[in-house]
Amino acid sequence: MNNKQQELVNEARERAEGYFRRGEFYCSEAVLTAINELLGEEVDPEIVKLASGFPIGIGKSKCLCGAVSGGVMALGLKYGRTEPGAEMPEKCFPANAALHDYIKETYGSTCCRVLTKDFDDFGSPERAAHCIQISGEVAAWVMQRFIEDGIVE
Repeated sequence: MNNKQQELVNEARERAEGYFRRGEFYCSEAVLTAINELLGEEVDPEIVKLASGFPIGIGKSKCLCGAVSGGVMALGLKYGRTEPGAEMPEKCFPANAALHDYIKETYGSTCCRVLTKDFDDFGSPERAAHCIQISGEVAAWVMQRFIEDGIVE
């Protein structure tokens, strides 16, 4: 990876973390928005509405990590399909499974409840910092995947 590509990966991390840290977006929204922006707004920025139900493990249910959900949506920007009945793009399922596996290997789970179990107070700054870090990690992973696959130079 060259310097420009590494800067892009770092920028994805910083943007996602910044949106979350400043309280502008939650995890899923922050990841999807950061990636969409860095792709030159591949889709209308209002796409963030699609990510708004995923924070805190899908509508605060603490199930699937919102950052992972946002990462899956962001991967869909390049690996998804739009035509009914069209062949599923070859890299779609493997890329999404790889994101899932990476987060599970790195953090031990993709479940919000498990990822945040060590924090007595869900509203604590420590828990927020943990989730901000995961959001940045997902955004960076997605951008790195796009670079490795030659989608972004």
